[in-house]
Amino acid sequence: MKLITYNVNGIRAAFTKDFLGWLKTADPDIICIQESKAGNDQIDIESLEKLGYHSYWHSAVRKGYSGVGIASKIKPNHVEYGCGIESYDNEGRIIRADFDGFSAISVYVPSASNIERLDFKMQFCHDFLEYVKNLKKEIPNLIISGDFNICHEAIDIHNPKGLQNVSGFLPMEREWMTNFINECQLIDSFRFFNNEPDHYTWWSYRQNSRERNKGWRLDYNFTSYSLKDKLSRAVILKEAVHSDHCPALVELSL
Repeated sequence: MKLITYNVNGIRAAFTKDFLGWLKTADPDIICIQESKAGNDQIDIESLEKLGYHSYWHSAVRKGYSGVGIASKIKPNHVEYGCGIESYDNEGRIIRADFDGFSAISVYVPSASNIERLDFKMQFCHDFLEYVKNLKKEIPNLIISGDFNICHEAIDIHNPKGLQNVSGFLPMEREWMTNFINECQLIDSFRFFNNEPDHYTWWSYRQNSRERNKGWRLDYNFTSYSLKDKLSRAVILKEAVHSDHCPALVELSL
């Protein structure tokens, strides 16, 4: 089974850049989407259906902002929209699809590029960790995919010394991610297979950052440790250029 996570930075804009052609070629069984920036009535669900996907969307109350989705060739047994905390659910941050034997979560962790949002981001992170810990009691096999807006280790960012005081690489954010992985007993699937530097999933639109590979690894596919023996491959698909992010793929024998 192939699962892809992708912050599309606007699903409607991505569609104008042949997102559907790319999706047909990439052919994931499940794709977790973040930053859809669209209401359900603004998304071309019919075109996704023609490619064989059931799609589900959790949009923000504010128009043109945030939003997550899951499109799957396998029809889920259940879809859960949000996590039950109004301030996050109003922003369309979390959606979960339950399948036989596992569940997939698409999550979009808040950015704190406006430093006034840092407290909100860290509270979300704390609450999301507790949400996952509690969920694992009921559903042990989780795949948690999304834009976490955090680089975990120095290897995950192009200039660790120069950016250590910038949100996305703050010590408190990195410490949270370590705790998240450990307390929820998760595997960072990309690092499970690849410990080489210079692999990123986001680049600023400024200063030719993508061409120069001055990037950040913000997008992850975490899996429950119980799925360790099912993992077969994890890669970053940097050739996809519909967004300032690129997709990340994990393959499991499920």
